[in-house]
Amino acid sequence: MNDHDAVIRHYDALIDEGNDPVHDPQPLREYMDKWDGLAFIDSMELSKEKSVLEIGVGTGRLAVRTAPLCGSFCGIDLSPKTVERAKENLAGCVNVTLLCGDFLNYPFDAKFDVVYSSLTFMHIKDKQAAIIKAAKLLNGGGRFVLSIDKNQSDTIDTGSWKVKIYPDKPDDIKNMIHTAELKITKRQETEFAYLFVAEGGNHD
Repeated sequence: MNDHDAVIRHYDALIDEGNDPVHDPQPLREYMDKWDGLAFIDSMELSKEKSVLEIGVGTGRLAVRTAPLCGSFCGIDLSPKTVERAKENLAGCVNVTLLCGDFLNYPFDAKFDVVYSSLTFMHIKDKQAAIIKAAKLLNGGGRFVLSIDKNQSDTIDTGSWKVKIYPDKPDDIKNMIHTAELKITKRQETEFAYLFVAEGGNHD
């Protein structure tokens, strides 16, 4: 089984086990905020005029908070069962489009004012390619917001199965953002994560 298929199996299995962070109890939601809480969402500077893309939308844990703040929201995820659950969780939002696919290979037909991702880049081996694609998907002056986990393990071990991951190193991510011709406007360290905010120029 390749890495791509292993990630799909991992997240599909979590859905089968009843795991849906959108419906986590408040203490667990507050725990997850240590990666991408209010500071992360505020960094997007969302408004009803803006279009937004989330890389790794999951069941909509962040989307249920960000979609109501923007004009249009698009989320993409590898896991079919996860995307189906996200559609249920976001059914009340008329401005939402959800896609099942691999971000690196998906042929997007639009650009966005904000592209963001949290706790997803650990599954992406070619991080430079992902950041360059995110940059090219930005409208002129658009914003890329990324939260990466401090954990440097190369495996997610659920006890029942293991999934290979690719830990994110903040200095490497910084260099990749510069290579993608984005300007870092904020770099913040939280208890469990590093937050990057970057802005782009014009991408034709």
